[in-house]
Amino acid sequence: MFGADKGHVDAADARMNGKKLRIGIASVTDALAQACRAELLALGVAEKDIDHITVPGALEVPVALQALAEKAHYDALVALGCIIRGETYHFELVANESGSAVTRVALDYQLPIANAILTTEDMAQAVARQEDKGRDAARVAVEMANLLESI
Repeated sequence: MFGADKGHVDAADARMNGKKLRIGIASVTDALAQACRAELLALGVAEKDIDHITVPGALEVPVALQALAEKAHYDALVALGCIIRGETYHFELVANESGSAVTRVALDYQLPIANAILTTEDMAQAVARQEDKGRDAARVAVEMANLLESI
């Protein structure tokens, strides 16, 4: 029976073990970063193994991720930010370009990047999502780092 196999459960649990992982975070927003850091610590990532840099905007996140990837000592990276829709096409441009650039860095460096650059209609939506999405990003980073290590 799927899911009842004890080995399957152990493998899934092992993927969520952050011990021995080194994680880099590039963020625009502090609230997302705080939630992400707290979850990384809860998953076993040591404080000394979490590096966090802040950038001025979502378009700057990918270049910061690239600089972190160049260091070649991270198991995973996390992209955090928020793009709020305005009255112009700028929202779509920033969302599309930052998303594709984050993916390009992940593929170029064969490094998992949890992308939690939120796209919202307004500030209320951003605030409502920041804690959950920060935690989600931490979990994705840990799980993907462990998954790629096992391949």
